[in-house]
Amino acid sequence: MSVERINSDENSKFTHILSHATKVPGLIFLSGQTPVDKNGKLVDGGIKEHTTQCIKNLENVLRAAGSDWEKVVKVNVYLKDMDNFGLMNEVYEKLLPNPKPARTCIQAGKLPNDVDIEIEAIAAY
Repeated sequence: MSVERINSDENSKFTHILSHATKVPGLIFLSGQTPVDKNGKLVDGGIKEHTTQCIKNLENVLRAAGSDWEKVVKVNVYLKDMDNFGLMNEVYEKLLPNPKPARTCIQAGKLPNDVDIEIEAIAAY
């Protein structure tokens, strides 16, 4: 079985600890994306802006892997505070195509660099 590691030039790089995605025949497993820009800096704003950035970062990785949101089959959302669920959903609903992929959303005890959201996905290609 072939295994390909993928990194997007549009996202900040952490190649010393992970790849943005791993592609195996038929599937792409996308690493969790946090609300940071290409330089690794947390974007300004609250949960809505942070959700938007996570989705944008995932889209960059999907494109680098030869896929797109239409082919995403599963999304996992990790929130620092479940009270942000409604605000996150407002952005998620607008930015992801219909029908929406399967999804899990949980409150995480602590996320990298104390961010308020991280999103990961699995896609087909």
